[in-house]
Amino acid sequence: MSAGSSSNKVSELILKFSCDDQPGIVASVASLFSLQGFNIRESSQFEDVSTRRFFMRTLLESVEGPKSLADVMSAFQSVADRYKMTWELTDAAEKTKVLIAVSQWGHCLDNLLNGWKRGYLPVDIVGVVSNHEVMKPLCEWYGVPFHYLPVTADTKPQQEQQILDVMDSSEADLLVLARYMQILSDDLCKKLEGRAINIHHSFLPGFKGARPYHQAYERGVKLIGATAHYVTAELDEGPIIEQAVERVSHANTPEELVEIGRDSEAVVLQRAVRWHAERRVLLNGKKTVVFNR
Repeated sequence: MSAGSSSNKVSELILKFSCDDQPGIVASVASLFSLQGFNIRESSQFEDVSTRRFFMRTLLESVEGPKSLADVMSAFQSVADRYKMTWELTDAAEKTKVLIAVSQWGHCLDNLLNGWKRGYLPVDIVGVVSNHEVMKPLCEWYGVPFHYLPVTADTKPQQEQQILDVMDSSEADLLVLARYMQILSDDLCKKLEGRAINIHHSFLPGFKGARPYHQAYERGVKLIGATAHYVTAELDEGPIIEQAVERVSHANTPEELVEIGRDSEAVVLQRAVRWHAERRVLLNGKKTVVFNR
């Protein structure tokens, strides 16, 4: 159960939850919020028939003026307890605060910053951390705080603590690895479970590790792609949020595959961050349910 700042007065709420499937769930939820003075503006639901798990995301609008989020949460608690829900109720107007980690390639970072500046990406980018200084001018141009955090094998624990410190001081909700070419420690992955998204420059689960486009070239692939997923201690094995593929041919060089892949990476990562920020992603074991309309 989560709510952000439960002391807020809210006009729109986003509810997302999962629970074991059983009769009456949707009716109970709709009835409760009707009694609380809310109208359903958007709703999506899904049953995983293999696990009998039910998933739902609903956008609710108050028809009686701003409401206390704490009061609405308290009222909903009885329904959540009845169905043993894993749930989150948030103010739809509250933007996810994002900290971005990057190394030396800026295509994903630039796409995220541009989407944020245009208002298309509904997040608040609170800073950028990097183990290199290459992206500092770009961040300064966008007016985003830049934190240079160099790292070596010996200083990795201290540097990762610095990342956590920046997240704490900036009140970041989400860490986005925008081609951050460092493997996070198991300890950091566990601390950020469900709160860190990575972009992998291949169509997982194939071509893991270094130089995936060169691996793809050597295998003569006809499709390449990119994968955005939640970060876990198992390298490149986290729940997948979004993927995309592009058709290529024998005529493309490895360098051309890299450029095509970078375009895919930027698009896929922005979609994943957007859907996470809009509370459209629900964890389903090692998978996700994504209500992306």
